[in-house]
Formats: sequence, C-alpha cells, structure tokens
Amino acid sequence: MRGFLAITKKDFRSFFFSPTFYVVAFFCTLVLSWVFPIQLAQFNEMTHNFMYQQQGANNPQMNIHYGVFLRQLSYLNLMLILIVPAFTMRLISEEKKMRTFDLLLTSPISSVQIVLGKFIAAMGAIFGIVFLAYLYCAWAGFFAKFSWSLLTVAFVGIFLIGGVYVAMDLFCSALTESALASFVMAVILNVSIWFVGIGAEVSDSQGLREFFEHISINSHLSSFVEGTVRSSALIFLFSVMGLFVFLAERVVEANRWR
Repeated sequence: MRGFLAITKKDFRSFFFSPTFYVVAFFCTLVLSWVFPIQLAQFNEMTHNFMYQQQGANNPQMNIHYGVFLRQLSYLNLMLILIVPAFTMRLISEEKKMRTFDLLLTSPISSVQIVLGKFIAAMGAIFGIVFLAYLYCAWAGFFAKFSWSLLTVAFVGIFLIGGVYVAMDLFCSALTESALASFVMAVILNVSIWFVGIGAEVSDSQGLREFFEHISINSHLSSFVEGTVRSSALIFLFSVMGLFVFLAERVVEANRWR
C-alpha cells in the first residue's frame, strides 16, 4: 500500500507541478472560451427565431443541454483524445529511457502498485481538465435554467471515457521507451475505438449488430448524455479500463523478469 501511495503522489505532483499541465489547461481554456460563447449566441438566436419557437417543444436543439452542453462535450472529447496521450506518454516510457524504471523494478513495489499508482495519478490530471470544462457549463446557470443532474451525469460519462483513454494510453507507454512512439500509438488507439460501433450499421446479423452496439463507446456515452446511468455502460467502461491496466501491468512484470 505504501508503494502504491508513493507512486501516486510522485506522479500526481509531476502532473500538477509541471508546466505541461498548465500549458494544456491554458490551451483547453482558450478553445472553450472561444467556442462556448459562440454556441450560446447560436442557441440564443434559435430561441428568438419564430419558426424554432413554434417547434421548440419537439426540437431537442431548443434544450440548452443538447443545443450547447452536448457540443461542449464533443469538443472536450476531441481534446481528450490528444490530451490524454500527452499526459501518459512519459509515465513509463520516459522512465525506461532515463533508466529510473530499473530502480522501480528493483524496489519493493509490485508491478500492480506501479501501474495503478500511475493510472490514478493520470486520472487526477484528467479530472482537472474535465472539471475545467464543467465550470463553463455551470456558469450558464446564472442566466439559464437546466437540469444540474443531467449535466453532472453527462460529465461523469466523459470522465469515464477519459479513464478508458488513460488505461489504453498507459498500456502504450509501457510498450516502448520512446515517448513520441507512445503518443502516436495512443492517439491511434483513442481514435480507432470510436469506429468500433460502425459494425452495428454495416452488419446484417441481428446478433452481431447487438454485439457491436454493446461494445460501441459512442452508445454508452449517449446514455450518460441523456442522464441515464446504465449498469451495462459502467460494466463495459470499467472492464475496458481493467483490461488495459492489466495488460500494462503484464508488460511491466515482463520487464521485471528480464
């Protein structure tokens, strides 16, 4: 337990006391500060349009959650696809390159503690970015009425998606000594996971269609956006996290035996 806490504190501090985190946070703030007012202005224009006012009851775009917050989540997801690899690419690969990884392997710390400590630290950094985006939507509460529970559940969903990115990208970092190679592999993996659900659209078999829908990360995120916390979505997301954390731990353990 002490080893796990030591690894977590070390990497957590390296995130929040590193200029990289604040540069990334500044970049996110810059993007969100640019797109969020534009989305609000467009939403305000729609609400004042007579035609949209007549159809507002049946038009989901007239709901600020779907008309503004959902777009904010889309931008945040696109940023996380690049941000998470930038955070995780050095977690293990850089330690291999600097030979500090050998010290970890020879210390009285298990490979499980090493991987979990780095995973939790990275999740803390991602929470900071997601919370920053959440504040923009929360600010809209000063002049608009919306469901806070719906908004919070949606951001919990995107945070869990970020956890999937962290687990996959941590595995990529464990595979190589090159931070650049780790970053490229992580971005490719983050993007490719969104194309898994396409199988549900092209498959003629009902069984295959249901299977692809179950492993589609987009369908699980959609349930969170709608304010529904499904047990199937939680099981799937935590299973993917557990799988890639386990694979990363196996890679670390293999290096220990070498």
